[in-house]
Amino acid sequence: MNIFLHELRYHRKSTFIWSLSLILLVLLFMSFYPSFSKDAENFTKIMESYPESVQNLMGVNLGSFFTILGFYSFLLTFITLCGAVQSMNLGTSIISKEVREKTADFLLTKPVTRKTVMTAKLLAAFASIILTNILYLTAASIITIQVKNADFNYKVFILLSLTLFFVQLIFLAIGFMVSVLIPKMKSVLPVSLGTVFAFYFLGMFSGTAGEEAKRYVSPFKYFDTAYIMKHASYERAFLIAGAVIIMISIITSFIVYTKKDIHTV
Repeated sequence: MNIFLHELRYHRKSTFIWSLSLILLVLLFMSFYPSFSKDAENFTKIMESYPESVQNLMGVNLGSFFTILGFYSFLLTFITLCGAVQSMNLGTSIISKEVREKTADFLLTKPVTRKTVMTAKLLAAFASIILTNILYLTAASIITIQVKNADFNYKVFILLSLTLFFVQLIFLAIGFMVSVLIPKMKSVLPVSLGTVFAFYFLGMFSGTAGEEAKRYVSPFKYFDTAYIMKHASYERAFLIAGAVIIMISIITSFIVYTKKDIHTV
């Protein structure tokens, strides 16, 4: 419990900064919606001049783009990207910082097992992600209700918003695994950014290929906003794929960490 609370306090500043950043991002974009929807006809003509592959690359679905949920879905492309960076950075740093800051020897001399340390740190990271999503969802709901020009399905809005949470869980687990696989990580940010943007660009190009199987390459493509708006549900196959990635990453992390030599002072 002490390790859990310590990690929560240690990461509370970055958690609130990331939460505030996501809220400001949704506030900025959604504030454009009222004037943007009034000029829908001109914008549609511009977008129709682009090939369909380019529209998919940009994440634009003209069939629903000018509805409040369609516009919000477009915004989610950037929200989930930022959220993935936050969670990947959190997962990568929460273990590696003990070696980087030369506190691993002090921590491991405490009367706790390595599994206990890992569990406490993982739960602290998970709690930080939950807090971020609670703050984000609350703010996004208020902002969207304020700028809407017609009623919308709030259940679908919640499902769309929760894609941020699920994507963050996947990258948190991946970051957790990376932190124990790399012996000495001098800097977390380049690893986090490199991993997230690699998956992001893979997702962009797999989305233009038109082959369903290629969507499994990137977690960013596991939650198709057009499908969610149409069916008010997630695609089960991709939920399972995300769960498998999370389980494999966490299990690998525990196995490797409990057996590896920890570099100390």
